[in-house]
Amino acid sequence: MLRLGRREFGAHEPVIMAIVNRTPDSFYDQGATFRDEPALTRVEQAVAEGAAIIDIGGVKAGPGEEVTAEEEARRTVGFVAEVRRRFPDVIISVDTWRASVGEAVCEAGADLLNDAWGGVDPGLAEVAARYKVGLVCTHAGGVEPRTRPHRVTYDDVMADILDVTVGLAERAVALGVPRESVLIDPGHDFGKNTRHSLEATRRLPEMAATGWPVLVSLSNKDFVGETLDRPVKERLIGTLATTAVSAWLGAQVYRVHEVAETRQVLDMVASIAGHRPPAVARRGLA
Repeated sequence: MLRLGRREFGAHEPVIMAIVNRTPDSFYDQGATFRDEPALTRVEQAVAEGAAIIDIGGVKAGPGEEVTAEEEARRTVGFVAEVRRRFPDVIISVDTWRASVGEAVCEAGADLLNDAWGGVDPGLAEVAARYKVGLVCTHAGGVEPRTRPHRVTYDDVMADILDVTVGLAERAVALGVPRESVLIDPGHDFGKNTRHSLEATRRLPEMAATGWPVLVSLSNKDFVGETLDRPVKERLIGTLATTAVSAWLGAQVYRVHEVAETRQVLDMVASIAGHRPPAVARRGLA
């Protein structure tokens, strides 16, 4: 069972985490939700389309202008509080690697800390433990936040992913983070080239076998773009194909830009797997 905020999810229940970037330079939407009102409209739409989690980020993942902890908090803390006020039942996640920001957003009502940079600030897990919120434990290949991988190599990329993510998860639980609120993430593109990310995808059953819920952040990423030779705005089909494969192989939580399309893919896979009945079943019965 996965428990986040006020919600509980069964082992075969897919969960959508919708991305809301509070940055002026995000790689996908180029700042479309930097201002409050467009961002709140995005939250409302994502919830209506089937997102259970809203993931709020105040710093672009890739290289760019420096964003201090104070500026990151300015972009996220008040917004978290407003989302909490308007959507009391939604699960609020914040994408940050900084313990100081984690502390501030937990005070404002966050339910989950999405540590996409693999524990670079060990204090973040301590914050999650203190506030009894969830934590995403990600493999980032040991790289510094906001840097791109350069000729990175692994003897066995999945072995490294498992060693890092399970280690981070076990540390989090030892600190006091609720075990049912800890997830592991292979970190597609983070500290990896395209071949590493493809291998991590096809070996997802090894992550699922650990017993920790698996989160995948696939949406419009570079490994999809390189695999199909498509620019950012033309990666939806590749993303959805990867989402379907990941669902079949045992992932549970999906961090995405396109919520409605992802919901249909996940529902279809769940029905094929026998975990969800068809929404309508009239064919051949009349």
